[in-house]
Amino acid sequence: MSAPTTSRAALADRLPIGLLMLTAVSGTVDAVSFLGLGHIFTANMTGNVVLLAFAAVGTPGISVSGSITSLAAFLSGAAIGGCFGRGIPGLLRLRWFRVSAVCEAALLFAAAIAVIALDGDSTALQDRQYAVIVLTALAMGLRNATIRQLAVPDLTTTTVVTMTLTGLVADLALADSSHSHSSRRVGSIASLFVGAAMGALLLRLGLAVPLIVAAVGVLAAIAYAAPPWNLSRVRPPSSLGARGEKR
Repeated sequence: MSAPTTSRAALADRLPIGLLMLTAVSGTVDAVSFLGLGHIFTANMTGNVVLLAFAAVGTPGISVSGSITSLAAFLSGAAIGGCFGRGIPGLLRLRWFRVSAVCEAALLFAAAIAVIALDGDSTALQDRQYAVIVLTALAMGLRNATIRQLAVPDLTTTTVVTMTLTGLVADLALADSSHSHSSRRVGSIASLFVGAAMGALLLRLGLAVPLIVAAVGVLAAIAYAAPPWNLSRVRPPSSLGARGEKR
């Protein structure tokens, strides 16, 4: 087996695992935002839409401004990711994935720096938490748009698992195990669960700690999933077509 072929196979195996690691990071980020920033989400935008619906009919205790800020920042990040990733073929899209992940990690580190001054000061947190909301939601939007363009089967999003659960149960009900990718689906669900639980535990050490861990997790995921070794000689994984779409 030639070296390029071996590298291509290794890359195809690494990418899904890296995406599962990023799914765990999403759980950690949502633990920070929901438990530490006033019951909003900065990774799971479905949650924000539902919260805004509750607020629209007069449900008390919901931060409308926080949810709207998170949605706007997430959509801005997604627009940036979509703009820069559009039209990039095959292997170059993996390189953009690497750049996007580094940007995401930088945004999460910036959010951690922002909250260091806020920990232990509830008044400052209320006044300045929007900087943290914007930074984390922007990071998640950028990543989601980039992951979507990679079109890895069953891992086209790393922030929600609704369709993952649906696909898993539907395929089991149909006894369709040949194309179900059940291991990826179970891994995605487990990763989000573990990441959220870890984020909730780390919050006991302050808001900055889980954000720093999340940023390091992103760098670890991209280092594993798309390493810089001789990518120019490697064809894109089989999950990517000429335009980065599922074949």
